[in-house]
Amino acid sequence: MLQWLGLSPHAEAVYRAMLKRPDHGVVDLVVDTGLDEKAVRGALDELAALALLKPSGQTGAGLRPVSPEVGLATLLASAEAEIAERQAQVESARAEIAAIAAAHLGTRLSDSATRLEGLDAIRTRLEQLQRATHFECLSLNPGGAHRPDARSAATPLNEEALRRGVVIRAVCRDSFRNDPDTLAYARWLTEHGGQMRTIPTVPIQMIIVDRRVSIIPVDPENPRAGALEILSPGIVTALCALFEQCWSAGTPFGEAPRPDPNGCTPTERALLALVAAGDTDEAAARTLSISPRTVSRMMSNLMERLEAVSRFQAGVNATRRGWL
Repeated sequence: MLQWLGLSPHAEAVYRAMLKRPDHGVVDLVVDTGLDEKAVRGALDELAALALLKPSGQTGAGLRPVSPEVGLATLLASAEAEIAERQAQVESARAEIAAIAAAHLGTRLSDSATRLEGLDAIRTRLEQLQRATHFECLSLNPGGAHRPDARSAATPLNEEALRRGVVIRAVCRDSFRNDPDTLAYARWLTEHGGQMRTIPTVPIQMIIVDRRVSIIPVDPENPRAGALEILSPGIVTALCALFEQCWSAGTPFGEAPRPDPNGCTPTERALLALVAAGDTDEAAARTLSISPRTVSRMMSNLMERLEAVSRFQAGVNATRRGWL
């Protein structure tokens, strides 16, 4: 019990025995404590070094125990001083860690934005935010499929957050439904209480934590260029609105995309919009993350349904009929 004051268990046992019977010597203490003579003598030396034993004023009486109110109180005061010094060291280290983290993670552009330089800084900050999430994590994911290594890194953090009651909602591209790794991750996420929906095209990579901070890329075309951590309430609110718009248009995993009243799937509508804007099959395929052959097949089917002889006419007819 008193080890944190510097007493060994043997010393504590001998001290307690001497407080009860101050007149007992080594032989008696062996009986009182159940320790052997060597252990008792070692404990007496330890107690003397801690000033818990002092010479007795009685002739031939040897050592007497110092009262707990004096001896142990002195040890307690010393321990408290050490704790206070240690706490001061901890606070100093905390401030140093914060300074190092700030220098490592990125450059503060203003009170409402910080630039995170490089993928490592982004991943480190995302790990910190995910561990500190209180109630909600939202994400838009326009990039490639969930690779096994990325999934294995994200799974423990997501599982921990879900156990704490954090709501996780993610929006991905429809084309991800064709990827086994992404399907495995979506299945795991939904089985553990998370939610995922898909839409034909996702406008930007984005993560929002507790509707107070958002991470977006500096250059959407080059993720390695870094990211911005946004704290501005106005900007974060606008990004939340963008997420909710994408979420409301999405199809939950486990369900097939539903055609609209005109019989168009979300991907077909997105393809018509891209064609109407002048995109080639190759450009549309990249945007939708599907093959050019799939785009060509879909366009042939749409042109037939729209009674169009060209892609341009298909876009015009789709607009006239209210398909766009």
